[in-house]
Amino acid sequence: MATTATTDLRDSGSRGAVVIPQLRRRGVLAVWAAAAVPMGLGAWVAAPLIADSLSGPAPLPRALIATLTAGLVWQFVLVALLVRREQGTLRWSVVREALWLRAPRSPRTGRRGGRLWLVLRPAVAVFAAEQFVPGLPGPAERDFGAFLSSDAGSAVLGGSWGWFAVLVAMWVFNTVLGEELLFRGYLLPRMAGAFGRFDWVVNGLLFSTYHLHVWWSIPRALVDTVALALPSRRYRSALIGIAVHSVQSVVLCALVLPIVLRG
Repeated sequence: MATTATTDLRDSGSRGAVVIPQLRRRGVLAVWAAAAVPMGLGAWVAAPLIADSLSGPAPLPRALIATLTAGLVWQFVLVALLVRREQGTLRWSVVREALWLRAPRSPRTGRRGGRLWLVLRPAVAVFAAEQFVPGLPGPAERDFGAFLSSDAGSAVLGGSWGWFAVLVAMWVFNTVLGEELLFRGYLLPRMAGAFGRFDWVVNGLLFSTYHLHVWWSIPRALVDTVALALPSRRYRSALIGIAVHSVQSVVLCALVLPIVLRG
């Protein structure tokens, strides 16, 4: 992937000795496309084709769950490949620093963790406020909430621990090992060279427009610029974005589990 001259982004006092090279703008866009295009093709090309060959209730939702899960798993693989190419290793001590998988660091004192984790409170509040942002009208057959409340959703998920396991995998790769690892773990630490102090703004814009697979949610996803990208950048910790975004996974799990238990 194209980079500028290597820039050492090690924090003073950091336990690691990991140098993070900066991506050029075309490199940032290439990584964005490597994540967004497979998700879009999976949702709008592969899923309808798969659904046509399925029998039983809710063929399109089942196909979408499968293809989007595959797309999110690919993002994890992509990050692993990029970090291996960049750093020459996937040792945890290197990966942790290269992907900012560490406690938040104060930009003023350099101290890590402790009370800095309180930043999760306002970040989660902003993230929750996303639900009040008007979205674009989307196709009803692709509305996951409508699927859960439908008879078809009950038929597919009721008593099905297999589908529940697939959904849990999708949520984990969505908010921990996929989207956040790619956008806040890989891209954000490598964008300052191309975008300067507005790197977190561009990161949020890229994240929102990445949602080609659910394009009607793009206006709402813009809120994530403040909820996810800003605190992750300020405190140089992708764990902030992961923790905040994972609230969504917990809520979805709480909605689906009763349906599975009802059988």
